Amino acid sequence: MANSILPRRIIKETQRLLSEPAPVISASPSGENMRYFNVMIFGPEQSPYEGGAYKLELFLPEEYPMAAPKGPKLGRICLDILKDKWSPGLQIRTVLLRHCLGIGTSIFWQI
Repeated sequence: MANSILPRRIIKETQRLLSEPAPVISASPSGENMRYFNVMIFGPEQSPYEGGAYKLELFLPEEYPMAAPKGPKLGRICLDILKDKWSPGLQIRTVLLRHCLGIGTSIFWQI
């Protein structure tokens, strides 16, 4: 999918993810589909997940930002912002950081 047909917001959010990565998160768009992101979350120090690497798949639907991001792993996590608490003001980065907050709690998953 070419960048020229992506909404400007997705381009800006992607640029920010690449230029200002969040701590313990690596996220990059697929070369074939810029709406699909390969994400790795690394277990934080002094947690049960220290040293672990957790794969996440994130997909931005055509309706994004009016609709929440999707993904096979995202659907298994009870994140309110992906369900009834989604707001178009939230960003990809927000979703990823919320996943990190789940580390060490019952909402975190491991592949």
